Amino acid sequence: MPGQGREVVVGLDNGGTAINATVLDRAGRFLVDRLVETPSRVGEGPAVAIEALNDAFTGVLGLTGVPRAAVQAVGLDTPGPASADGVISTRGAVNFADPAWRGFDVRGALEARLGLPVLYNNDANAASLYAHHVHFGPEAARRSSVALIVGTGLGGGVIESGRVVRGAAGMAGEFGHIQIPMDGLLAPGQPVPACNCGLSADGESVASLTGIEKNLLPYWLTRFPEHDLHAVGSAHEAAYLVRGHAAGGDAMALEIFRQQAIALGRLFTIAANVTDPDAYFLGGGVVEAAPGFRDWFLATVREHTDLRDEQRPRATFALVPDLDMAGARGAAIASGDSLGWAPPDISRP
Repeated sequence: MPGQGREVVVGLDNGGTAINATVLDRAGRFLVDRLVETPSRVGEGPAVAIEALNDAFTGVLGLTGVPRAAVQAVGLDTPGPASADGVISTRGAVNFADPAWRGFDVRGALEARLGLPVLYNNDANAASLYAHHVHFGPEAARRSSVALIVGTGLGGGVIESGRVVRGAAGMAGEFGHIQIPMDGLLAPGQPVPACNCGLSADGESVASLTGIEKNLLPYWLTRFPEHDLHAVGSAHEAAYLVRGHAAGGDAMALEIFRQQAIALGRLFTIAANVTDPDAYFLGGGVVEAAPGFRDWFLATVREHTDLRDEQRPRATFALVPDLDMAGARGAAIASGDSLGWAPPDISRP
């Protein structure tokens, strides 16, 4: 069998609807070269979801031909908010709506179920770590980066010397809840955006699908009274359609994404003055958009990132690769690192 005779770690990316799984061997090779996805069942509560993770673990080992005895540890990531040790926030989380999730130790529960060490990261940190290793390869341990990942919310990650910066409570890199200046971002008369976290004018209130639905789209539809999106049944559905309109050159949709790009640039500017990273990574649905729109968006983010003269020639802007697999792969890399394994050789030309 192809996986026999190897020490491995398993990476599990546990999302709101699906679990993505991968296997990394000690030589730094991923034994899975495609998306391996199974239902997460998190809406059915913790007990069912832990069994779903166990099934995903067993399934990916079967796919790769790796015996269970070869597994040295498991890397797990989930959406936040959660502590550094994998305890879901007592206030709950969007992807873990069942009240039983509040304060639930998802890392500890999976460790007990599998009988293996489990290392936890939030999903944005895991994806950020993977992007860092792909981009820097053998130089990863000597480089730093920050990443912003735009989805339903706005995730982020800080990597220093090839490792995730977690912080005392696991909340480092939460760029989505940093407040940013709105001058020059909002149009005349546009209301200051509000975030579900209770803050106003933070990154997530603008640069997220929720920000489009609740803040940006309602305003811009008043400026474009004849727009097709007026006829869509719900604001949530309309928000999903904005990116496609922007990729097609729609004027209103481009204004919405221009505001998102400005917000992301301002967050990267804050990062430049706090961590001074070698690279700035952008992930999320925009990565999967039409190349012309994607390149325009990244260029606009870079235009609004205010770097010092000394920083500008050293800074790189890039996209998070393999986004569907990035979380599981980053979780696996972190798990291998916790065992003292050498960094994986996954750099690209």
